Amino acid sequence: MDFETVMQELEALGKERMKKIYISNGAHEPLFGVATGAMKPLAKKIKKNQPLADQLYATGNYDAMYFAGVIADPAVMTEEHFEQWMDGAYFYMISDFVVAVTLSETDIAQAVADKWIRSGEELRMSAGWSCYCWLLGNRPDSEFSTSKMVHMLDQAKNTIHGSPDRTKIAMNNFIYTVGLSYLPLHDKAIETAKIVGSVEIQKGTKKSNISLASERIQKDIDKGRIGFKRKYVRC
Repeated sequence: MDFETVMQELEALGKERMKKIYISNGAHEPLFGVATGAMKPLAKKIKKNQPLADQLYATGNYDAMYFAGVIADPAVMTEEHFEQWMDGAYFYMISDFVVAVTLSETDIAQAVADKWIRSGEELRMSAGWSCYCWLLGNRPDSEFSTSKMVHMLDQAKNTIHGSPDRTKIAMNNFIYTVGLSYLPLHDKAIETAKIVGSVEIQKGTKKSNISLASERIQKDIDKGRIGFKRKYVRC
C-alpha cells in the first residue's frame, strides 16, 4: 500500500468528534480525527514498513504521525532517526505516545531516553521519562539497574515541582510505574510518591493538580496488580 492510498484511508476514517478531542489536547491542523482503534485493520494490512512510516511522519498530520508509530520498525531505527522524529513532535501525544513508545521497543531505548531527560527541553524530557514508563511496564525487572532506578526516583523527587508541566506529568507517571511494575523498588516508589505529594500544572488560565501517584499505587495494591507487565507496548 503506497503513501497516497494510506493518507486517503486515514482521511476516510476521520471523525469530527475525535478531531475536536485531539485539538483540545494540543493537536493542530492538519489532522483527520481518526480513533486509534480504527487504525488497526489498516495496520494489519501493512504490518511494519519503515520507509512508509517516515513518509507519513513527515507530513505533520497528527493521524499520519500516530499511524507512523504503529507501522514503524524499531529494529531499523537509529538514534538519529529518533532525534528527527522528536524534532517533529510538537505536542505530548506525539512525543510520549508515538516517539517514546516506538523507542521503548529498541535496544537503545535507555541510552536515548537518558539523553532526552538531560536535555532541558520539555517534550524531550517528557518523552524520556515516558519511555521508562513503557519499558518498566513491559520488560523484566532484571533488565534495569536498581541503583539507576533509585537515582531516577530521587531525581524526580528533587526536581518535579520545578519542571515544565509535561515533564512533571511524565515524572509523576514514572514514580507511579515504578511502584506498580518494578518490584525491587515498590516501597521506595511509595515513599517517593508521598514526599512528592500533589503536583500542580497549568491548564489554560487555571492551575490544577494531577492525580497523586501514591493514591494510584494504592488502588493497584488493592486490586492485586502490583508487578503488572503488559504483553505489548504498541497497539
